Amino acid sequence: MSTQERKLHLNAFITGTGHHEAAWRYPASTPELGLDIRHYQKIAQIAERGLLDSLFVADGYSGRSSGKLEPFTQLAALAAVTEHIGLIATVGTTYYEPFHVARKFASLDHISNGRAGWNIVTTGTESTAYNFGLDAHPEHSLRYDYAEEFVELTKQLWDSWEDDAVKYDKAGGVQVDDSKVHEINFKGKYYSVKGPLNIPRPPQGYPVLVQAGSSEKGKELAARTAEVVFTAQQTLEEAQAFYSDVKSRLAKYGRTPDQLHILPGLSPIIADTEAEAREIEEELNGFINLDSAVKRLSERVGIDLSSYPLDGPLPIDELPGVDAINGRKGRYQLVVDLAVRENLTILELTHRLAGARGHITFTGTPIQLADLIERWFKNEGADGFNIMPQLYPSGLEAFVDKVVPELQNRGLFRTAYEGKTLRDHYGLARPANTRYRQSIEAGN
Repeated sequence: MSTQERKLHLNAFITGTGHHEAAWRYPASTPELGLDIRHYQKIAQIAERGLLDSLFVADGYSGRSSGKLEPFTQLAALAAVTEHIGLIATVGTTYYEPFHVARKFASLDHISNGRAGWNIVTTGTESTAYNFGLDAHPEHSLRYDYAEEFVELTKQLWDSWEDDAVKYDKAGGVQVDDSKVHEINFKGKYYSVKGPLNIPRPPQGYPVLVQAGSSEKGKELAARTAEVVFTAQQTLEEAQAFYSDVKSRLAKYGRTPDQLHILPGLSPIIADTEAEAREIEEELNGFINLDSAVKRLSERVGIDLSSYPLDGPLPIDELPGVDAINGRKGRYQLVVDLAVRENLTILELTHRLAGARGHITFTGTPIQLADLIERWFKNEGADGFNIMPQLYPSGLEAFVDKVVPELQNRGLFRTAYEGKTLRDHYGLARPANTRYRQSIEAGN
């Protein structure tokens, strides 16, 4: 497919007040709406007005937050007030059971008429273990082994219903053809599930499968399983290397590059002039709680930085190294590389990470942002972007009203939705029920 035929894919990563860690303190923010579903419904409708492919809610099982709704509940409520935009939820494979996940995503896909997506993570937060009866977080490599089997089992549960199993034959008195609903009798290394699922196959076959890990294990899971990748890179060169690496792994799994879309995170502050945007950025950074910011940075790099001078460099020689990290290995390496490449002090690094936790940040005008997006898109650094406004909802409104029209004028983005499902938006085929295709074709 030529660059001229390709179109950008854009996802909105939604959160209460914005992706800047101090957004809740910004004078125009309304953090008290963090648990108000009407707030998120408004955000979803703004994103749909901008014809974005999808919106995404993250999730976690530890920490303190005044605005972290459970994602399935939240997205079901957003489905009720939207018609086109996709609905992607993070659900971890380490602390869930496959049957639960298969049932919940099938339900969300039916509720939304085929707009569900699953962001597959292994959960990178050590403290999560303590909320699920464990004394320690499972080791990084083991979590990915679990994840591979988990995803395969979940697919089999979705496939336990053939597409035409539901009959609603009033005259014959048959609602479901039992011969087309199957036990899967899955027995793997980590899971054993009889099946079948207790809800018909999702409208999309499977929800769109998204993956967000950037470690070696994460990239391999993406190449094997994912259809969209959310990733974080700071430069076009890093993005190109990641893009080439992941796409080159697809062939061994019988897949082609257009079956996997790579969307780096992009966290903008947009204003009519660059000077106005810089003022917003400076004001936001002024609200950062430095003690908390240094604590979070310490957790990312694996050592306590509280005794180091803020105007001094990150102590690279004292860091544990990526192999010793049992959490988010890819993000650890990104932070260290950023500090070294730009010779940042600890204070400067906390400011750079405050906007989007390691995703690329941008401060400037709509035209400048469109230029960046076009450059990355046309030079094989991205198939689109995971948009993470540093302020919500104003940042998303600025993107939709001022950046999207510019991208459309350049022929880079759709001017109307062309399909009904999330798979349609991303140009992904509906997966056939391969588990039972032979019996169907044989007429059994």
